[in-house]
Order: sequence, then C-alpha cells, then structure tokens
Amino acid sequence: MIIKNVQIYTENQTFMPGDIVIEGDRIKQIIPEAESASRQDGEMDDTIIDGHGAYAIPGLIDLHFHGCMGADVCDGTEEALQTIARYEASVGVTAIAPATMTLPVEKLEQILRNAAAYKRKQEVQKRQRVCVKTGENGEGVEVTETAEVTEAAEITEADLLGINMEGPFISPVKKGAQDEKNIIPCDVEIAKRFLTASEGLVKFIGIAPEESEQSEEFIEKMKDSVDISLAHTNADYDTAMAAFQAGANHAVHLYNAMPPFTHRAPGVMGAVADSKHVMVEIICDNVHIHPSVVRATFAMMGADRMILISDSMRATGMPDGTYTLGGLDVQVHGNHATLVDGGALAGSVTNLMDCMRTVVKVMGIPFETAVACATANPAKCLGVYDTYGSISEGKKADIVLLQENLDLSMVIKDGSVICK
Repeated sequence: MIIKNVQIYTENQTFMPGDIVIEGDRIKQIIPEAESASRQDGEMDDTIIDGHGAYAIPGLIDLHFHGCMGADVCDGTEEALQTIARYEASVGVTAIAPATMTLPVEKLEQILRNAAAYKRKQEVQKRQRVCVKTGENGEGVEVTETAEVTEAAEITEADLLGINMEGPFISPVKKGAQDEKNIIPCDVEIAKRFLTASEGLVKFIGIAPEESEQSEEFIEKMKDSVDISLAHTNADYDTAMAAFQAGANHAVHLYNAMPPFTHRAPGVMGAVADSKHVMVEIICDNVHIHPSVVRATFAMMGADRMILISDSMRATGMPDGTYTLGGLDVQVHGNHATLVDGGALAGSVTNLMDCMRTVVKVMGIPFETAVACATANPAKCLGVYDTYGSISEGKKADIVLLQENLDLSMVIKDGSVICK
C-alpha cells in the first residue's frame, strides 16, 4: 500500500509533503514529495490511496480512560474490552492503556486477568493476520479456546498496551468519583499481586503518598517493576517531592483530585513542576481545566512532558442519561459527567481525538505540539516508542488522516484501512 499526497507528521514535529509506503503491518518507506514525483506508481504496491493533501499523523494513544459505548474496562469481560477497542480505533485512537478504578483487590485481580487474556488474544490475531498477508505458513501461531480467530481476521481494534491503575492506593480526601470504601494504603505485596494477575500489563500504579508512612519504601521497592504515579492525592509540596525523589515519575490528571496550586502552598503541582523526570497527564475536554490553565501548564512544564488523556467513561459515544463509574451512579448531560451523589466530576465523555482537537481549536496549543502529546509522549511513557508513536520506517502502520479542519478522513490500522 502507498498513501500518496499527504502532509506527513515527522519525528521533529513538523509536517512534510510526501508519500508513505506500507508493507504488511509496517511502514516501509517515507518518500518526500520531490522524490515521489520522480517515481512511477508501478514501482509501488498495487493499493494506492490518494490523501488529497490530508494531514497524516500517527494513531493516537490514550493511556488514561475508563471506557466508552456503554463498556468499561472494570466490567472485566472480553466483550467490554472489544467494544472499547473497536470504538477507539474508529475515532483514530489506535492504542490504549485503560484505567482501573478503586475496587476490592480481588475484583481488580479478576479485571487484570481478563485484560491479560485479551492482550494474548490480540497478539494471536495480529500474528495470524500478518501470516495471511505475507503468505507465511503461520508456524508458531498458537490458537487456543480463548483466542479463536478466522483465517483472514482484520484488526479493527486499538492495541491494548497496558493498564493504568488509578486506585486503590489513593486519598479519601481527594477520592473524586472513586468509591471510598475500597481505598487502602499502598502495599507492596498487593501491588505485586496486581502485576502477576496482569502478566506485566499494568504500567502505572497510582498512590497518595501522604496516606502511608511506607509510601517512599513502596516506591523504592516497586519503581523498577512499574511506573509509580501520584493520583487522587492531597499531598503537600514536601510530601510530593519526597515521593518523586524516591522514584515516582508520573502525575495522574494534573489539577484534578489534588490540592490547588497557590503561591504559598504549591502542593503536588509545584512538586511536579520541580521534578523534571515526571510525566504529566492532562484532561483537555474543556470541562476539567480552563483553557488558560492548559496554556500556562504547557508553558510551565514544557510540551515534552505533557500527555493528553481523555479520562473518558462508559457514556462516551452514548446519549445523555445515567451510567456507572467504579460502581457509582453518574449523570451525563452534554459533555459533563457528574456523580449523582455529590456532583463531583466523574471522568469525561470526550474521546482523545476530540480532546486533541479542543486543545488546538479552543486552547490555542499548536497542532504539531498537540499531536506529539497524544502520540509520541504516551508511547515513550509506555516504553513502546520503538514501535508506536510516530510515522517512521519500521514502525507499525497505524496512521490517521485528518482534513484541514481536523475532521477524520481515514484510519489505517496495521496497514489496512479500517475507517473512512
């Protein structure tokens, strides 16, 4: 396949006119416009797509959201994950790391085992599909009862890259839409149970460091196995700084479910700003954070540390009504999702592609910067930038074409058109 006549988003965060050559599920070659004009289509693969000048960007990666289309990762079923993965791919989010809520430990283990099984199934499907496309004999492709696929199964789902554990080691003071009865102090043995149940799929574990005298010890013991984030925390500046100095390296949905940033009490925000190794999640649905604050945060942190997330819940893509999040009832009206009991914001109902558009069109962040914060930065954070997060030779052919107004034109997943 060759995608001709597109503005290609490059690794130096600029757009370059040219063509993209795809072989199997990988990007084979990037051809600048000047070189493309001298080549004949006959030299290329038979499948030619004319992009008509569209922007070609990498598939987006959402590393913090809960669900969509009536499904939630915490449903703990294959069907829920499939619903989520198909919807996300259809809107140009081609890789995902959904977030769990604060639930009983045994329930979380079941959710994580389900995610691990789903990940295995995706891997079998992708390997079999590559064999079919390339004519390989498929030796070594094992199909089990939990991973049955058809011979030419098309991959129309976002890749499950990880799980982001938002609870249960959080603060009851800043619980937000989390269920307080399931909150517990951070515990190394329980965290190890989570990693085992997920077969290593858990990439982030959030904690409120002020809630346990052993929080620094927890971080030091776990940091080599999983990224430790500060999440739903009421920590002051000194406590947050101690956590970051111990090895925590991630901040969950900055500003939300944490103390305010003031000139005498900078809190978690100030500690994040002063800890240059910490990556920052930010919800940009134009509900959770004012556009001025988003602009100020980009200026303060630097775009290379910013990760756009949706924090979307199961009502995303669905009509207004009453839904659940973490076992709590949520009322959805327009782009607002709030707890029925108490009125706290309960995630968003905006997918990451729409969040990225909002960042550009409403909040004034340059398009090139916004793309990096929804692709390269999360890929680096998940440790998969060698395969995801940019349009580069050898990487996965997960590409989204956007019109000049940023409307979706086409989604290409693993080298096949899945949405146009």
